[in-house]
Amino acid sequence: MSARPLHLTPTTGLLLVGTAALLWSFGGTIARFIHAPDSWTIVFWRSYFATVFLLLFMAVQHGPQGTIEHFRRMGWPGVVVGVCFCIASTSFVVALAHTTVANVLLMQAGAPLFAALISFLIFREAVSRGTWVAIAAVIAGVAIMVSETFTSDVSLLGDGLALLITVCLAIATVTTRRHHRIEMVPAVCLGVTLAALFSSLMTSDFAVAGVDFAWLILFGAVNLGFGLAVFVIGARAVAAPLAALISTLEPVLAPIWVWLVHDEVPSTRTIIGGSVVFLALLGHVLMQFRGARR
Repeated sequence: MSARPLHLTPTTGLLLVGTAALLWSFGGTIARFIHAPDSWTIVFWRSYFATVFLLLFMAVQHGPQGTIEHFRRMGWPGVVVGVCFCIASTSFVVALAHTTVANVLLMQAGAPLFAALISFLIFREAVSRGTWVAIAAVIAGVAIMVSETFTSDVSLLGDGLALLITVCLAIATVTTRRHHRIEMVPAVCLGVTLAALFSSLMTSDFAVAGVDFAWLILFGAVNLGFGLAVFVIGARAVAAPLAALISTLEPVLAPIWVWLVHDEVPSTRTIIGGSVVFLALLGHVLMQFRGARR
């Protein structure tokens, strides 16, 4: 038997979306605590615990039969979102081994604007002048951050994976918007399951120390799984532009936590390029929110 749908007030929805953004902002900080044989070991356990949590979440919400039915209903759009999320969540962990948390999160913040660009190129959706300006600013900001890889010890692989995350999230965003009637929690669950399966073939050793295992449970079940569940519940009661605005807390807070806890200070180019990306995103979201209120 499926659980009754929750009826949330907009205020409660905002609190849940804000909680999700806060949880996600600790991802890089948690990752820096984990010591494993290789990045694939971290990807496997994080994906495994996220899968377990999301399956339990859907089972409680919809019941076992309802959960199976939701997987059936997601169709090819769900598969596309799942594959994109598999690539993004895997690349996130691997990228952190080669570049800074600030680079990964600030590039990732530009995903909504890359989604607008993809929608224009593939579906010829109209793009406002303000959005074009924001897209150009994001591309410029990303270029500033990536340019650091040619003059310092920051790896081009790390920044390249960060950019891949942004593109995958943008494709997932476009797919979700065009198939908004399909619940995408099963798709994300499929994504982390695929990530667990793929990383299990790539890792050389599954063994981790007890303390690291505890961090991996927190990284997978709480940071990824619970954060996603809370966001999905809260976003239903909040206007999309406002939800996007609250979600910008993640790229703002993440570099701060890593700086305070691990003393990982962003470079000058990261700060400049990241500021350009964030301000472009913030301006675009505020413009959308203003239009939505009208």
